[in-house]
Amino acid sequence: MALIHGLHRRNLRGDLLGGLTAAVVALPLALAFGNAALGPGGAIYGLYGAIVAGFLAALLGGTPAQVSGPTGPISVTVAGIVSSLAAVGVSRDLNAGEMLPLVMGAVVIGGVFEALLGVLRLGRFITLVPYSVVSGFMSGIGFIIIVLQLGPFIGVTTPGGVVACLQTLITAPGINPAALAVGVMTLAVVFLTPLRIRQWVPSPLLALLIVTPLSLLLFNDDRLREIGAEPLARIGGIPEGGLRLVMPDFSTHLPELVKAGLVLALLGAIDSLLTSMVADNITQTSHDSNRELIGQGIANTTAGLLSGLPGAGATMRTVINIKSGGQTPLSGMTHSLVLLVVLLGAGPLAAEIPTALLAGILLKVGLDIIDWGFLLRAHRLSRKTAVLMYAVLLMTVFWDLIWGVLVGMFIANLLTVDAITRSQLEGMEEDNPINPADAIHALLTDEEEGLIRRCGRKLMLFRLRGPLSFGAAKGISARMGLVQNYRVLILDITEVPRIGVTASLAIERMVQEAHSAGRTILVAGANPTIQQRLEQFGVQKELRESRLSALQEACRLI
Repeated sequence: MALIHGLHRRNLRGDLLGGLTAAVVALPLALAFGNAALGPGGAIYGLYGAIVAGFLAALLGGTPAQVSGPTGPISVTVAGIVSSLAAVGVSRDLNAGEMLPLVMGAVVIGGVFEALLGVLRLGRFITLVPYSVVSGFMSGIGFIIIVLQLGPFIGVTTPGGVVACLQTLITAPGINPAALAVGVMTLAVVFLTPLRIRQWVPSPLLALLIVTPLSLLLFNDDRLREIGAEPLARIGGIPEGGLRLVMPDFSTHLPELVKAGLVLALLGAIDSLLTSMVADNITQTSHDSNRELIGQGIANTTAGLLSGLPGAGATMRTVINIKSGGQTPLSGMTHSLVLLVVLLGAGPLAAEIPTALLAGILLKVGLDIIDWGFLLRAHRLSRKTAVLMYAVLLMTVFWDLIWGVLVGMFIANLLTVDAITRSQLEGMEEDNPINPADAIHALLTDEEEGLIRRCGRKLMLFRLRGPLSFGAAKGISARMGLVQNYRVLILDITEVPRIGVTASLAIERMVQEAHSAGRTILVAGANPTIQQRLEQFGVQKELRESRLSALQEACRLI
């Protein structure tokens, strides 16, 4: 295994250009996510996360062209951690020194959990989440981002949590006209910038470069005080000297930190691997999901030690990186190094960025995260899929991020098992059924047909197809229970490639019930794997090599 997955020097120019372009896009987003996650003064920690997590995830991860950093779902989760800690008495003020070490403790724990998912080789299971669940979850994240950013957009201070935020917005005495003006200007830039310009300068960066100077010119504190208006909130001073080592606090609120870390790990894993699949589709390559989780976990653990927000694979930044020429981990590392240079030299300039501007950028991000294409047509594609997707969306927004996904996956799996069971039962063929006119003799040889006619109604032949799951076992037993006049039962599993434990138990029960009723049961055509499984359940005397040999024996017995 290569030390750095997918690294080579044949695309050096493309990697450098892709990393530079991704950094330009990442700068305003990192600041915005930091502010959204941690509140006033939090922007810098988003930038720390983009630098640390982005560099190490590229270096150690399993998706060569992926760019990592703080994302919408991650920022929403961290904001939830801040709210839960604030609810038990921890001060939200980052300058007080209580909140940040605790949050970073959760980040470190989350990184360890995420790396553990990769070590246990659970990456492939995370990618099996049904699209309806993923769509509902991501759309829910988009709605959460929009709701939480409405307050800063209009200059109203709001608490964490969707419901509390909406209540505050409804009861707010008024808005800050300056903040609203800055927010509207930001949306105008990010939505109305022509494509030919966006190809060279990303619209979020363009908003920073245009709206920030305008806000200083039009809405400086002196001018606002003259007209008796509230001052315009800005992100404030950025610490000089680059990254700082801060020891996370595990001494208090440990249960809450462990729970929060688990949520961050699962969310980061889902977010990263979904982005990895997007990267695979564009580059026509294949990522290493377990390595990606290990890399992301180590990156986030380190980010927590250096006061950075946790990161995950960032879809938009990854796509931009690839489209700009990035192919190897060098592009992701370049993106982080460019941001580090910005951190070291642009602190005073970044301090004047209005929070309403960042809110405007995040409103666009929230709208982009919502899966509008699937959301608006899901009801036409499948009623069950639509109900599941909307349910996950609502649970994500109003209940809990991870529980929304877990409940959605549970329901989706139940629906899948039900569909598989129906398919298996529909593929079941029976001879000597309740209604003789329904007997099916397809794919039987002339000799087998002759043997069935000789045995008559005293023979019951069940032919099963496909994997025999636990869901089909109950249906088989119920169908067989309706027929009472046979003397010999043949269970033909020639076309069954595998069998589950529950189905094996059902066959064992069929054998026992047949013996109790004085009937004979034969199991025909089991492959070596199934034969071994059934022998473990005491079904060996009943096994026959083929359907034909079982029919021949049945005729002799009858």
